[in-house]
Amino acid sequence: MTAPSGSQTPPPPMVPSATYRVQVQPGFTFADTAAWVPYLAALGVSHLHLSPVLEAVPGSTHGYDVVDHSRVRAELGGEDGLRELSRRAREHGLGLVLDVVPNHMAVPAPEHLNRALWAVLRDGRESPYAAWFDVDWDAQDGRLLLPVLGEPLPDVMDALSVADDVVEDEKAGGRVLRYHEHRFPLRPGTEKLPLPRLLDAQHYRLAYWRTARTDLNYRRFFTISDLIAVRVERPEVFEAAHATVLRLLREGVADGLRIDHPDGLADPEGYLRRLADAAGGRWTVVEKILRHDEPLPASWACAGTTGYDALDRIDGLFTDPAGVAELAAAYRAFTRVPDDEGGRWEPTAGRAARQVVARDLAAEVSRLARAALRAGPQPPPYSQDLVEDALRELLVRVPVYRTYVRPGEPPAATDTALLTAAARGAAEAGGERLAPVVELLRDLALGRAAPGQDAADTPARHGTGDTTRTPTGQGPAGATHTPTGQGAADAAADFLVRFPQVASALHAKSVEDAAFYRYTPLLPLCEVGRDPARPATAPKEFHAYCAAVLRDRPATGTVLSTHDTKRGADVRLRLAVLSELPDAWTEWIAAREARGAALGSAPAPDRHTAWTVYQTAVGLGSCRPDRLVPAALKHVREAGLHTTWTETDDGYEKAVADFAEQGPCGPQAYDVAEFAQRLEPYATANSLGAALVHLTMPGVPDVYQGTEFPVATLVDPDNRGPLREPEPGTVRFGVDRLLARLLEGAEPAGPDEVKLRLTALALRLRRARPDWYGPRASYAPLPADGPAAAHCLAFVRGGGAITVATRLSRRLEEAGGWRDTALPLPAGRWRDRLTGTRHEGAVLLAGLLSAWPAALLTREE
Repeated sequence: MTAPSGSQTPPPPMVPSATYRVQVQPGFTFADTAAWVPYLAALGVSHLHLSPVLEAVPGSTHGYDVVDHSRVRAELGGEDGLRELSRRAREHGLGLVLDVVPNHMAVPAPEHLNRALWAVLRDGRESPYAAWFDVDWDAQDGRLLLPVLGEPLPDVMDALSVADDVVEDEKAGGRVLRYHEHRFPLRPGTEKLPLPRLLDAQHYRLAYWRTARTDLNYRRFFTISDLIAVRVERPEVFEAAHATVLRLLREGVADGLRIDHPDGLADPEGYLRRLADAAGGRWTVVEKILRHDEPLPASWACAGTTGYDALDRIDGLFTDPAGVAELAAAYRAFTRVPDDEGGRWEPTAGRAARQVVARDLAAEVSRLARAALRAGPQPPPYSQDLVEDALRELLVRVPVYRTYVRPGEPPAATDTALLTAAARGAAEAGGERLAPVVELLRDLALGRAAPGQDAADTPARHGTGDTTRTPTGQGPAGATHTPTGQGAADAAADFLVRFPQVASALHAKSVEDAAFYRYTPLLPLCEVGRDPARPATAPKEFHAYCAAVLRDRPATGTVLSTHDTKRGADVRLRLAVLSELPDAWTEWIAAREARGAALGSAPAPDRHTAWTVYQTAVGLGSCRPDRLVPAALKHVREAGLHTTWTETDDGYEKAVADFAEQGPCGPQAYDVAEFAQRLEPYATANSLGAALVHLTMPGVPDVYQGTEFPVATLVDPDNRGPLREPEPGTVRFGVDRLLARLLEGAEPAGPDEVKLRLTALALRLRRARPDWYGPRASYAPLPADGPAAAHCLAFVRGGGAITVATRLSRRLEEAGGWRDTALPLPAGRWRDRLTGTRHEGAVLLAGLLSAWPAALLTREE
């Protein structure tokens, strides 16, 4: 590919004007990415945002399963390939942003791929790498539980064998324990023992995979047992895990960082401060999902979030709250699902939380309870079961991902209020039986001395600034491994660190990975960062949000689509039109169900599935069984109402697959396409308006690969494929030639080309005019006047650029259009970058938006 124009470009700015996310993977390497650099430079971004680049499990398409922090991934082209990509990017004025995974590493198969973990499996807690991983060595008789067996151990003995292998490990005698694709090291001196005795002699215990739920003794990423948590709060672990990335920053190969899942860390604030110091203050954003009214902690040393908070506000601009209420009522009448199994949001989220904390996180709750018992009065006046009951009642009432109390520091007022309210609710629910236990747990979660514990021996002595070893073998504050016989202060510190880690896992698994798949009246409401209880954003609220961004975190990230969104922006924005057409949707789905029965199509196993699958098909815009069937199966497994990933109901899943293939995608496929087409003009207005707002609001926009065109993607892995040109027929030229034509003034032929042109114009303008769009550029609402003023969102950036977008275009059409609604422009002459027309004074929106539902105006100087 070649750039449309080729003048010498300056080096990338310290703060990106915009980033472009590329999913590097074995099928799309650094060299493949380099071929796209000229086009992406011409598109107008300043930085490429790469998915994780360090050595990962072979074949991984995402890279978050890191096995070696010291090497750039060979399957992507290795460090030489990354350096060549960086050189190519810099030739075109682009920088690189790297995705860092500090919370966890993979438990791979074969296990020797993770050399640090291999050493721990071989040498146990005496290994120099034992401090790397968050293991509770007091559990499982001091052995690391490995839940990797397909059946209980007695039933798989014949599949286990000791043999020479390609694994080079002289310390273990050159022999390994084999189990299918797994390879385990042997404790030196045990390699000649009979198999039963050999298994008992190891520093690990092989176990049936189902035991992970209750018996696991290492912290993991959420409930994924093949991702083991890393104790990056320890200086030596931080240095080893970040040495390569920091070297690439120092040597000018990379320029910025995206931090994955900081909520899992023992001390996010301390980690980010240490990282900022080591990285020289490079632009860094964190994957932090905030509640609608929750601020990012002001003490975090980063530019801001990756942008899900912005996604929430933008999506809400194009959602009609009255229509959402109508859809919810129709959905309950159609599906007849119970309130707590998808009928209503809050009961559904509450039930999901209780199920997850009781089942999926049972091991984590047990470990918390053991720490609480050791931290409290001695001998403990409460049983383990009682403490676990109280913990569950408390955890399910934490409304955000986590709290941020740091050992040795007083809790913030927000954390105190949050935990006090949660404890009050837990005590009321548990009555006299749980109330005193809840009080103990609340105090521990706030870092207060437990009853009977000397205040001088509280977790304060394990403050996060302490990087020396204590007599107990702890490292810096927040260290979570304490040896057998830990004292009350050590146990209290363990609890203080672990409680928010468990809370974040609970929130993610119960809300994002369960309730979002159960509550489905309007699918776009159940998106990462969104709250179905707050479906809409009024313009006034959006302006206030932008003002706060500019004041507090002007270089924060903003997004519309990511590798983790459950539906791409264009799917969500098409489905958002249903909030403006609730009656039409309700009538259509009822007719489709009746028609399907008449045609003898495979019926849905339940009406809940019918509603959800039909809506997903409409979001796609056309029926693609190869994509709809996997998405439908993932949906019902995540919902966990009839089948799950671990307890599958084969009959139910076959019924879901048959319905997805023969219902929406069978004889009625043309109905789906016709209904989607009915939504198209309003969906296009949403898509273009949201894209323009995203690219011109305060913050640093991240464009997910390919979304400069309209793309219909579903949940991963559907949205994580390699970067490709649009499908044949959607554009008439290669993307580089098409972009060149559009930038030279060619008239766009349809919504796909107009979105590309709008995206390129906005990105190039952002890059060229930091005085209009940079972190110090101003933001001012620009209200319209007239009967349809509420349908216009407009704002001025830096005094020199104006964004205009149409909201709720179907409702606008029903009300008679713009009529005499006008937008009073600031003084001067303004040119619409999309159409080339010029405007002054108060301009009628009917004229300004006659060609396209969005406008980008710049002041003529």
